Amino acid sequence: MAKLDSVIGDATNMDTVIVAENLTKVYKMGDVEVHALQGLSIDVKRGEVVAIMGPSGSGKSTLMNIIGCLDHPSSGEYYLDGERVSLLRDDKLATIRNCKVGFIFQSFNLLPRMSAIGNVELPLVYSGVTRNRRERAKAALESVGLGDRLNHRPNELSGGQQQRVAIARALINDPAIILADEPTGNLDSKSGKEIIDLLLSLNREHGTTLIFVTHAPDVAEHTQRIIRIRDGVVEGQA
Repeated sequence: MAKLDSVIGDATNMDTVIVAENLTKVYKMGDVEVHALQGLSIDVKRGEVVAIMGPSGSGKSTLMNIIGCLDHPSSGEYYLDGERVSLLRDDKLATIRNCKVGFIFQSFNLLPRMSAIGNVELPLVYSGVTRNRRERAKAALESVGLGDRLNHRPNELSGGQQQRVAIARALINDPAIILADEPTGNLDSKSGKEIIDLLLSLNREHGTTLIFVTHAPDVAEHTQRIIRIRDGVVEGQA
């Protein structure tokens, strides 16, 4: 009980945006159980820049899905921005995900038939926002240097520009965290550096909490802390 009280105390601390305590995740494949997470615990402070690294099969993708409210842990406690989300139903989890997590993916995940501004508006649409939606999307695109590309579709943009659209979309709801999964993986080195510089500037200027899930040492070296995962547990932090 004392340990759980400590977790709850950390979770409600305004300086801590993520508290995960003793997370397990078990996948059942027929008669076989795969233990992807085995009592993993981490916390992330508000405004921190963190990298999560580990080899294939280490559990980092499973952890990313739980942090991003895309999946439930099998057991353990998870608090996001002071809210206990580990036991929420899927519909409530979707609401938390849309409001508190901004996602940036390696493959950009933009809708090809929509303009840049239309893609950025989507989280507002899902949140039921009707007022000033277009103005907010325009401001988000301007903040990532794409004020002159509002009406361009993804196939009319470079890879770096598409990732900037994805960043603007991730920012639109002012999320508690931005979760970036290999954000430079499909970019050349110059564009990748520009994207990392942009994300770090958002952290410096606005205090945005950034979590990178990455294999790339050149991405991780820009973070304040590296959490290394192996076999479903934290192997070490630096």
